[in-house]
Amino acid sequence: MAEIFRRHIAEYRKKYRLSYQQTKVVNDILNCRTPAMGGVWKRCDECLRWEVVYKPCKNRHCTKCGAFEKAQWLEKQKLWLLPIPYFQVVFTIDHVFNPLADFNQHLFFNIFIAVASQLLKEFGEKYLGGEIGFTMVLHTWGQTMQRHIHLHFIVTGGALVSTPKGYRWQAASKKFLFPVKLLSKEFRNRFCFEIAKMYGEGKWNTNDGKLDVGAMVETGLSKNWEVYIQRPLYGVEKLLEYLGRYIFRIAISNHRIVDIGKNSVTFKYFDNRDEGKEKLMTLPAVEFIRRFLFHVLPKGFVRIRHFGLHHGSCCIKLQHARRALGISFSLPFIPKLKLLDWLLKVLGTDPQICNKCGVGIMRTMREFGPVWGWRRKVQNGLAFFSRWKNAFA
Repeated sequence: MAEIFRRHIAEYRKKYRLSYQQTKVVNDILNCRTPAMGGVWKRCDECLRWEVVYKPCKNRHCTKCGAFEKAQWLEKQKLWLLPIPYFQVVFTIDHVFNPLADFNQHLFFNIFIAVASQLLKEFGEKYLGGEIGFTMVLHTWGQTMQRHIHLHFIVTGGALVSTPKGYRWQAASKKFLFPVKLLSKEFRNRFCFEIAKMYGEGKWNTNDGKLDVGAMVETGLSKNWEVYIQRPLYGVEKLLEYLGRYIFRIAISNHRIVDIGKNSVTFKYFDNRDEGKEKLMTLPAVEFIRRFLFHVLPKGFVRIRHFGLHHGSCCIKLQHARRALGISFSLPFIPKLKLLDWLLKVLGTDPQICNKCGVGIMRTMREFGPVWGWRRKVQNGLAFFSRWKNAFA
């Protein structure tokens, strides 16, 4: 992604305006793991080999960062996992509202989340008689990076019911959670009502009146919306792994980009309309960048949220749910994931061991801050000299 920006971002700027947040994302991706981020000098204590390691940008939209943060997040989710079936529930808005989302991202996404989460709470109380737990992740893209705003929910297949004699667990049917047609209809009606309500209060940015919100609502109400409910095919752990891929990244990963042409970008995608077959798509470079940057979230926006039994304020209720299910009342202790231990597991070798001699430990000798201007050229020269010296040592 950084190479695409280097080649084509100037051309993109001639056609489109970058917001402050988009500018920061572009700059961070361009500078990620370069002298501009600073880094450390390391030396092997056995063969005296030198190595320069530049720091990552850690921007949540970067296509190179986020792997360790994702692993940490997956570990933390073990806190609320129960020995029960879980369901995946997906809410998708009609694409007629996409232009409104363009100009009102923060408010639009918050309304979307509020309506969907409230409906799940109400359906849990109505059809299971108690409080359910669910975790939500916002996605704004499809396989080809087009606008496809939807919410993924991981929902407990049951609810904690309060009775005069205490708490009990009410399990859902293995193949049925909620009536999907009724949930879809309620979601459509409530979402469109909230959009119209906010429009009446004058809270939407309509791009100087160019967006006809009333027509959007009328069109949305005239269609049948569909909420997707299904048991995860390979268990809740695999579903969490899938959602975790894009929690600390957006839209596309570097491994899906197969070619960067003079004025185009080719990438892999799975065509869900053709039995999920892997295909290639080529887009003009400027259009590729436009699609990517659309999915940059507003500053401070929380993409992952927990509700009900999964929320941090419901730890006591979660413990009662554990007791009702016949497991330990105490919540499991989740040790903090350590970077070196995680790298050892992923790489299969100790990341501190020297790649050349295979015996010595790479010790940090000096840390340096961001390097710019002529100092950056000197830093690059020193790094090149170090690699050249090690190669012929």
